[in-house]
Amino acid sequence: MKIKLTVIFLFFFSIAEAQLSSATSNTHRNLSRRLTFTAKQETVSQVLDKMSKAGDFYFAYNGALFNQDSLVNMNLKNVPVRTILDQLFQGKVDYKERENYIILRYAVNHLTIEPENITTADNLYLISGYVIDTETGRKVKQASVYEKRLLQSTLTDDNGYFRLRFKGEHKEVILTASKETYRDTALVFLADITIQPESYDDPDKENGAIFSNTIEELGIGRFFISSAQRIQNLNIPAFFANTPFQASLTPGLSSHGMMSSSVVNKVSLNIFGGYTAGVDGFEMAGLFNLNKGDVKALQVAGLFNVAGGSVTGFQIAGLHNDVRGNLTGFQAAGALNVVKGKVEAFQMAGIANLTKGDMKGFQAAGALNVNSREKNGFQIAGLGNINSRNSRGVEIAGVGNITSRTASGLQIAGLFNYAKKNTGFQLALLNFSDSSTGTSLGLINLVKDGYHKISISTNELVQTNVALKTGNANLYNILFAGKTYSDTAKIATFGLGFGHDVIFSKHLSLAPELSVQYLYLGNWKYSNILTKFQLNLQIQLFKGFTLFGGPAYSYYNSDAPAAASAKNYKQDIVPAKHHSFSGNNKGWYGWNAGITLF
Repeated sequence: MKIKLTVIFLFFFSIAEAQLSSATSNTHRNLSRRLTFTAKQETVSQVLDKMSKAGDFYFAYNGALFNQDSLVNMNLKNVPVRTILDQLFQGKVDYKERENYIILRYAVNHLTIEPENITTADNLYLISGYVIDTETGRKVKQASVYEKRLLQSTLTDDNGYFRLRFKGEHKEVILTASKETYRDTALVFLADITIQPESYDDPDKENGAIFSNTIEELGIGRFFISSAQRIQNLNIPAFFANTPFQASLTPGLSSHGMMSSSVVNKVSLNIFGGYTAGVDGFEMAGLFNLNKGDVKALQVAGLFNVAGGSVTGFQIAGLHNDVRGNLTGFQAAGALNVVKGKVEAFQMAGIANLTKGDMKGFQAAGALNVNSREKNGFQIAGLGNINSRNSRGVEIAGVGNITSRTASGLQIAGLFNYAKKNTGFQLALLNFSDSSTGTSLGLINLVKDGYHKISISTNELVQTNVALKTGNANLYNILFAGKTYSDTAKIATFGLGFGHDVIFSKHLSLAPELSVQYLYLGNWKYSNILTKFQLNLQIQLFKGFTLFGGPAYSYYNSDAPAAASAKNYKQDIVPAKHHSFSGNNKGWYGWNAGITLF
């Protein structure tokens, strides 16, 4: 049996009525809060900041909502927040509350719902009608009409017409109409009475969260999300609900219909892909998951996961994970992980991990780990690790590590390491830094503000040696070459070594050095390797000029037979007084002396 419903329209257009409704509702506690403050020639954003501090709440709004340079004068005493906002924005902004936030939205226009047909039967509601602009009387197309508790929605057509069906026994049905730049309006249908279409500022009465349209702004979102869903999210950007389960074939074919992007689910199963407000439990997709808000617990996709909020727990994708907020937990992708916020997690990617915020934890990538802010943890990459701020912990790369500020941990690379300031340990063929109080071990260590010294020396075997020393006092590199000028006992040599300065004072230091060099004796057939340890006492006479000298011990190995040196080259390298070791190894004491410039 059909029951005719009486429709009673009660519009609240005046500011006084809106304030009265606010004052009598707990859901509008911040809008009803009374404030006292003064503003003299201050911008709108500064006034909002004063209101926020005075009322102990926060504003959320798009910066394009008002002119940033507009100046305001106010002298207010015990005035409700809603009244202040109406005065500030001249009625062109809509206000909604979410927990401790007041959300500001441009909404200069007003809507009303005009029912055309209202029919009920057993376990069925059928409601149709029009959404109308109250000022112009025109019917509004592409407005969202929805029942928030039952998660049913539709868009008005080009004539502003809508039609909705609801199954089940319901004591009431509350239809809400939303459209971008309009204030929301609601119409309540009771069993025998329909009441109260109103300017609808209440925060949906369920716990809320602030979502953005970040997902829809991405290329992936524009491709997979229908235009109808995008319009709906523009119309009702802040509404969401919680349900235990949803299933989708594609984002447009979901058990929650177009309301899927406004629902946070405990369990979400998507055959190909799905688009939801978030997950607080488990979500799996054959191809992809798109989430408007936060993801908690476990999310798995065959191709990619995209979260507009933060991820807490496990996120696994065959190719790509994209998180617009923070990441806490574990993340793995066959190709790429991207996190816009901070990371406190274990990340693994086949190609790269890219993090915009601070990173704390472990990163492993086949090619690159890139962090735009602070890094504190362990990184390993097939090609390189790049940190745009300070780096603490371990960096291991097949090719190179780059830290744009201070590296205070361990850098290990197959080819090179760079840190603007090195306070840790670097190990690579080439190590570079602007300044260093740490240690660098490699073939070449260059410190912009460190050692750039040239030494000229002589010893018991080679008359003239020239060496370049780079690095710092902790550890410096030595690249050198030498020659003995003689008609009958020539020697040419080149080699590399390492040294450390033990500094006693500004003018006195001790330098132990270890070097390995090749002796050229007229041909390249034989291996003539001389390893030398020397201990030099260094006396700086004035800045840029130092005398040094001290004892040395040489260890010589050669596979050349006796008298194998070419004509005019030295035949007997080993002095008469020496130590013999196994094989062709010989050792002897010697000396070293010279000057250092710069």
